[in-house]
Amino acid sequence: MEFVLNGIEALLTPVIGLINTVLWNYVLVYGLIAVGVFFTVRLKFVQVRRFGHMLHVIGRGTNGDAAGISPFQALCTSLASRVGTGNLAGVAIALSLGGPGALFWMWVVAALGMATAYAESALAQLYKVRDEDGQYRGGPGYYMSRGLKLPWLGVAFSVCLVFSYGLIFSSVHANAMAQSLNLAFGFSEAQIATGLVLLTALIIFGGVRSVARVAEWVVPFMAVGYLGLALWVVATNLAEVPAVLALVVRSAFGLEPAAGGLMGGLAAAMLNGVKRGLYSNEAGMGSAPNIAAAATPVPHHPSSQGLVQSLGVFIDTLLICTATGLMILLSGVLGDGGDGVVITQNALVVFFGQWGSWFAAIALFFFAFTTILGNYSYAESGLLYLGGGDVGLFLLRVAALGVIVWGVYAQVPLVWSAADAAMAMMATLNLAALLGLSGVVVKLTRDYDRQLDAGRSPVFHIADYPELGDGVDHEIWRERDSSAR
Repeated sequence: MEFVLNGIEALLTPVIGLINTVLWNYVLVYGLIAVGVFFTVRLKFVQVRRFGHMLHVIGRGTNGDAAGISPFQALCTSLASRVGTGNLAGVAIALSLGGPGALFWMWVVAALGMATAYAESALAQLYKVRDEDGQYRGGPGYYMSRGLKLPWLGVAFSVCLVFSYGLIFSSVHANAMAQSLNLAFGFSEAQIATGLVLLTALIIFGGVRSVARVAEWVVPFMAVGYLGLALWVVATNLAEVPAVLALVVRSAFGLEPAAGGLMGGLAAAMLNGVKRGLYSNEAGMGSAPNIAAAATPVPHHPSSQGLVQSLGVFIDTLLICTATGLMILLSGVLGDGGDGVVITQNALVVFFGQWGSWFAAIALFFFAFTTILGNYSYAESGLLYLGGGDVGLFLLRVAALGVIVWGVYAQVPLVWSAADAAMAMMATLNLAALLGLSGVVVKLTRDYDRQLDAGRSPVFHIADYPELGDGVDHEIWRERDSSAR
């Protein structure tokens, strides 16, 4: 087993390194922020203007529409994917490589990314279709082919999506869980791999709806519990918080050296903050739109589901990632060594003793396990777009279980580098598509704002937008016109 893994890693390392160098150093570190600024300005700070309204559009119901899942289920499933290893291990890696300032750039990416997440999920809703079982399907592949009229781009994106979320990303979370559970409880790699495969198989063979039902119950429980613990740490160390926040801001602009002297200055903080921020909140990557499209929006307008997913970015990064970052910085363990989740566990040990290590391992298990489930739901959408039928889905599920085993045994640096490369390719394609469809996003937003400001519950009337042509399924958006006018 070790000989085979070493051979695979020797072949993959130079290819992955080249992709990361080109896309991260020259494209995404600036492109993500630029696109976020673009949509924030064009949509008149929609993530600020409509923040309160976001809380009103995450209901559990579907208004009798059996073709979709509820907005709350869509939010929880997207959070299942967002709130994962990146929130515990990813934040620690960003801080260890980029210094405390990396946390600031995670905030920037999230604040601007809320507008990007709104745009991509609203488009996914608009261009969704019904599959052969009558269920809603959609995502970047669909708005690339149906909106931009570039089916080849949709295929390229979907291939990256299946590869990234169906395979690579699950190995990252399995890897982090293996480290954490071994450190806290002494479980062997074989025990961890066996348990993960069995639990994952029980759920993913039930499809997207099975994933959504699990996420609806597990995600709120795990997020509230983790935030409660972090709030207690902050409250009991309140006097030190202003100094820590000042350190974060100074380090973000190169006024403080990075931890351990590994990579100093603005470039290190910005690169690692943006990279880990995107991995955590996924804004602009094109992943969350796949589950956003599966929802029945309430109110019946594409923009309402865009607002739901924008809120997801806020919860993921500005709440949960910040909680992890503050606990690490307040503990003083940064720079003491350790990989990823080990740093986070060491921080919790400072505040809670050995119980803190156990809690971190349990939290990471739930975060990472639900992320594997959420990742699978995205990969399933991508495969169905590519035309994969029952046989294709079966093979995807088997492959997803196989990479979990690989992730448990693989080396940490290669797993994270592969995830970075896959994420970079997806995000580059998706950002280009979003810019190409930005005019459509503006029309949707103005329509939603106009109805909301008039005191009405917004409803999208496809008849008012003949310029969208046959790229939009008129039956889906015509269904409720008669009852809404």
